[in-house]
Amino acid sequence: MGARKRLMAERLKEAKKQTAIAKLNDVPTSPRKMRLVADIVRGVEVNKALDILKYSKKHASVSLEKLVRSAIANWEAKNPDKSNELDNGNVYIKTLMVDEGRTLKRIRPCPQGRAGRIRKRSNHITIILDVKKPATVEE
Repeated sequence: MGARKRLMAERLKEAKKQTAIAKLNDVPTSPRKMRLVADIVRGVEVNKALDILKYSKKHASVSLEKLVRSAIANWEAKNPDKSNELDNGNVYIKTLMVDEGRTLKRIRPCPQGRAGRIRKRSNHITIILDVKKPATVEE
């Protein structure tokens, strides 16, 4: 039983070596606005994703581009012998999650002595990069 668990742990460890993770917490942009940009680059090859983010007009694309660059650097650190995978376009954004962060609540004066609430939303972004598996030809 112990040998089987050890074998499974080794397989998981090998799989995690290929993937790279980058996180960015408390980005001062609402999650809804960030998801609009995230949906464009999810599942896209990283070099193409950087081009898309660079020329996007959305303000959220600036912080997302920085995070993609960080994830690429993490992937290069984990896989120094596979730098040609990045050049060949085999590294892609496997997972891109935008979660809701903390909300700062502020009060703004409104007419007739009322107070209007302002909710300044933030988000947390997580990116996971992976390598595309080579297509197998069945005959």
